[in-house]
Amino acid sequence: MEQSAAREHLESERARLAGLRDEFERSGLTSESESANLSELSGSDQHQADVGTETFDRERDLSIYEQVSAELADVEHALRRLEEGTYGTCEACGRPIASDRLEAIPAARLCLEDQEAAEREARSASGQA
Repeated sequence: MEQSAAREHLESERARLAGLRDEFERSGLTSESESANLSELSGSDQHQADVGTETFDRERDLSIYEQVSAELADVEHALRRLEEGTYGTCEACGRPIASDRLEAIPAARLCLEDQEAAEREARSASGQA
């Protein structure tokens, strides 16, 4: 992938992810504890299922927020690598990362072979087949 195209793609992705993260932060999701959030419900008659739904929604939103934050960190890391001249090189083996892979996942740190090996290792460590 050409350096200028990579930079443009990464900058665009950084802006998109930062916007999503900022929306979550403006909503108060990240500053309000779950107990404080649920205590607002305790003053009114709430069915247990409603409280369960609120808890589920909050946990889902926090999970999405954490994923967006992690993806943003990956994009920022890729931009630093671009500045250093190491973008597009596998962090594990040092071989070039395929252009197709970088187009699909601009913040990729590993070549496909090393990514697959890392995923296999993570699955075996967690006890999954």
